Amino acid sequence: MGLRSTNRATDPLGLDPTREIIHSSLYRSLRTNLPRQIMSFLDYPFSKKEDGDPRSFPGHEEVLRYLEDFARDFQLLELIQFEKEVIRVEPLDGSSQNWIVEWKNREIPSGDKSETEEELFDAVVVCNGHNTEPKIAQFPGINVWPGQQIHSHNDRTPEPFQNQIVVIIGKGTSAIDILKNISPLAREVHQAVRGVDFGLKKQENYDNVWQHPMIECAHEDGKVVFQAGSSVYADAIIHCTGYKYHFPFLKTNGRVMVDDNRVGPLYKHVFPPSLAPGLSFIGIPILTIPPLLMELQAKWVAKVLSGKLKLPTEEEMMYPVQGFYQHLEQCWMVQAPYSSASAG
Repeated sequence: MGLRSTNRATDPLGLDPTREIIHSSLYRSLRTNLPRQIMSFLDYPFSKKEDGDPRSFPGHEEVLRYLEDFARDFQLLELIQFEKEVIRVEPLDGSSQNWIVEWKNREIPSGDKSETEEELFDAVVVCNGHNTEPKIAQFPGINVWPGQQIHSHNDRTPEPFQNQIVVIIGKGTSAIDILKNISPLAREVHQAVRGVDFGLKKQENYDNVWQHPMIECAHEDGKVVFQAGSSVYADAIIHCTGYKYHFPFLKTNGRVMVDDNRVGPLYKHVFPPSLAPGLSFIGIPILTIPPLLMELQAKWVAKVLSGKLKLPTEEEMMYPVQGFYQHLEQCWMVQAPYSSASAG
């Protein structure tokens, strides 16, 4: 369950592997971008409460309340070990039938293994999400540019950008939300996006927002130059550039890998063929209706692990995976001429 953290990240870009990991990506004004009617579990409606947020697109506090109610009503809290950090998941003797899970209390310093515990399980379902490890745009001068840089994962409130000139990289939902939040306070906001065929463009409905192509480079004097030649001396850059899939605890000897931010091989985006059914993943696909996707995936995994459903053979599972990879490669060959090397 996610709760908005007001902690300031020690590493605003999320690049330092020794940083304190803040899992929440919730800024103060965040609302859902899906109506509550399609965010609920199939047998547990996300109903409006008299003392709650009545909007169809409610704030994050209302979502947290719904999840807490669900966990309480189905007696799930006693099945959850809170404040435990999983540091290793590994098949015993290379088999997919038995899994070692090692964890430690979160208050123990990173790297200290004196207080770890481990247990043997028949199966492991990985449900750690994919909105924790930031992906950063890359451009010449990023390391010498003197202003503040932050990933949207670590954005909480708009007040720090009061009277500043801000560059926002990206055009997804986070970029749009943050632009809307900071534009009343910032002096200027400049949005850098991929795949546009224009130069500088004033944003409609805003007096102080402009849109540009992606960043070409940044300089030590604070100048940010865009690909169309326009430039601005900025105070801050906000990277609204997405996330990386990240499983630092998972030890499979290369049988499951993250290659170019693609997790695989996974049959139907859930089961790795060589380790199924002992290992499975929930919630990997993006651009979906996440609550419904994850509920249906979880029900499938539960039926497989309980013996009610049987998976195909490893060879049969690999066949559609290879077909999917070929499809992705064909799509990339078509889109590559129009793509930028920078993240957007």
